[in-house]
Amino acid sequence: MKTFRITSLLCTLIMTLSVGFKTEAQDMPSVQHGDHSEMRGHAMAHSPLTSPGNDAFGAIQEVIRQLDADSKTDWSKVNLEALRQHLVDMQNFTINVEVLSQRPIENGFEAVIRPTTKMSEASLDRVLAVHPMQMKKEAGWEMQVSRKGDVFTLKVTTGNPAEIDRLRGLGYIGIMAVGEHHQVHHWGMAKGAHPHN
Repeated sequence: MKTFRITSLLCTLIMTLSVGFKTEAQDMPSVQHGDHSEMRGHAMAHSPLTSPGNDAFGAIQEVIRQLDADSKTDWSKVNLEALRQHLVDMQNFTINVEVLSQRPIENGFEAVIRPTTKMSEASLDRVLAVHPMQMKKEAGWEMQVSRKGDVFTLKVTTGNPAEIDRLRGLGYIGIMAVGEHHQVHHWGMAKGAHPHN
């Protein structure tokens, strides 16, 4: 009987406390991703956030802002899907590869890489088919690509002795990222041009 009374008192106390206090989540207005009615107008315009949450998504947002700002934009030619697919390739050759080795060679370096997914293998095929030409055009570097099975070997050299250390320091991902041609290509793709024109 004594145990029953104590248990009964505890239950009553817990119920009283739970009714008397709201959780922080209950005090907060419920805003679901699909319901932006509470976030329109004034509140939306004054968000302190600048990140879109994803780099590829942010790149596409930037393109849309620039297209909207250009009164000469021909929306019938805009192709954001082509840009999205290219950004997938960039993600793949940046993240979804294994760099097996990097070593100095005469006037440059050699990198041996292997894709870790079938998608990244297809991405490397596409990107490395055009990147050597871009490196030659933009930096004057020679880039030779060979493939054995799923392993790609890149040899990058320069005719300028002053650039050799820089080239070796850049390595695989550096020579993929160096220069400003990516932005030019992204803008061209978004406007419907061939990505490497």
